[in-house]
Amino acid sequence: MMLALAALLGYLLGAFPTGYLVGWFVGRMDVRDHGSGSTGATNVARKLGFGWAAVVMAVDVGKGALAVVLARELGMGVPGEALSGLTAVVGHSWPVYLQFRGGRGVATGIGTLMVVAPAVGAGGLAGWILAVALTRYVSLGSVLGVGVVFVVGVVSLVTGARPWETTAYLVIGSALIIARHRENIVRVLAGTERKLGQPAPQGGAPASPSPSPKLRPQVGPDTEAR
Repeated sequence: MMLALAALLGYLLGAFPTGYLVGWFVGRMDVRDHGSGSTGATNVARKLGFGWAAVVMAVDVGKGALAVVLARELGMGVPGEALSGLTAVVGHSWPVYLQFRGGRGVATGIGTLMVVAPAVGAGGLAGWILAVALTRYVSLGSVLGVGVVFVVGVVSLVTGARPWETTAYLVIGSALIIARHRENIVRVLAGTERKLGQPAPQGGAPASPSPSPKLRPQVGPDTEAR
């Protein structure tokens, strides 16, 4: 029962659609209709600037950390903390509020790591910052930074250095985030990936295959976003 509560708590917090809400209430747009189609801070930066992207990143990191902290405060132990952290990443990537079209999970993953495994999170963040500084590819930095976490998880699995729940969280969570970047990896290899600071083209991301309408605030015909 407690583990089910941890999973639900993490998912619902992770699914909070920060980038989507900022896009609508600041730019009157669905950021998923532009650039990479993600609700993450990088895509927000391309359309609304680095200031609002910083807000999105801070909230996304915070919601990941909050999910684990709440699990800890509720006495769910290591299994509950690891599960809540993992489902927070899942929630951010596939949010129920947005027809399961969300972000890549990096910022939320950083937030969960900083509580579950701070040293591992710091190592992954350092790898991300270094890669982005050298290449200006945020996606490449994300993959390399998360790759550090994945390697640590595999080593922990082999050596038994961490509880198996934490190890599973590190391996599965990082694998999910890397998989979410598969299209970015293809574009980096093809030389077509946009670098940090390059604007997103209009309507860059394909629409969801689902015919269901998007969750949008109700607006009148004269104020509908273009």
